[in-house]
Amino acid sequence: MTELAGLFAEHILPILLVASLGFILQRLLGLDPRPVSQIAFYILAPALVFDLLTRSNIGGPQVIGMMALSVAVICATAALSVLVAKMLKLDPKLSAAFLLSATFMNSGNYGLSLNQFAFGDPGLAWASLFFVASAMMTNSLGVYVASQGKQGSLAALRGLAKVPAVYAIVLALLMKNWGLSLPLPLARPVELLGGAAVPVMLLILGMQIGSAGLSAHRGLLGVSSGIKLLLAPALAAALAPGLLAADLARQVGILEAAMPTAVMSIIIAIEFDVEPAFVTGAVLVSTLVSPITLTALLAVFR
Repeated sequence: MTELAGLFAEHILPILLVASLGFILQRLLGLDPRPVSQIAFYILAPALVFDLLTRSNIGGPQVIGMMALSVAVICATAALSVLVAKMLKLDPKLSAAFLLSATFMNSGNYGLSLNQFAFGDPGLAWASLFFVASAMMTNSLGVYVASQGKQGSLAALRGLAKVPAVYAIVLALLMKNWGLSLPLPLARPVELLGGAAVPVMLLILGMQIGSAGLSAHRGLLGVSSGIKLLLAPALAAALAPGLLAADLARQVGILEAAMPTAVMSIIIAIEFDVEPAFVTGAVLVSTLVSPITLTALLAVFR
């Protein structure tokens, strides 16, 4: 128990403390999280994805393996979530919110921080690859799901053209392929903005929890959290040996898959008005329960 308490205090508690500051700030000042969410969605998240992708120095098939693991876990959990939503006959908005909650993991602000604390810079480098792939899925598939829940399929596809992170990903991949880099006066602002993304997203998590609270769909929140915290890492553990050769890469990939519901899901739900209270509740429940599951995983890997 002492070892588990130490792992929690060193690797998970600092992340929760930052989120709690956002909660306190919202409660004291009554701040609206939407403007801050828009800053994160349109500026900070694209800068973070671009910066991580262009600076990654892990090469070869292992890059493809880690990103493939991320995509495979997301697609598998999305498929299961669609089946569950159809079985429960959820309306389009609630179905979209359920998919956002059960499918997309907090591999950025939570996952990057945890893997850096647990495994140092090598862990952060591997985690950044998982995060880049999950960010691509969140900002494409996630936005499509949210848009469809409100607007329908064709409008949802058009909505992807309005997501800055999609362009940031494409530009970063092209520059990396061509061996290009930004001039220093541009690279430094991108790095600064990307560095702000993680703490700001954690603050948004606390602010949104403080302003919205829990959804009335308590049972559905439990199902969503179970998929996110238990099924997703189990899928990653089954898939990782076939995709990744390095032990550290497999450990990082499983931890990333085990993250609670993504804060970006809240941002997308707010932006497209698809049951943001439910998504916030899913983030809250999965985040509060995640120290138990993540501490257990860390104890296995450390």
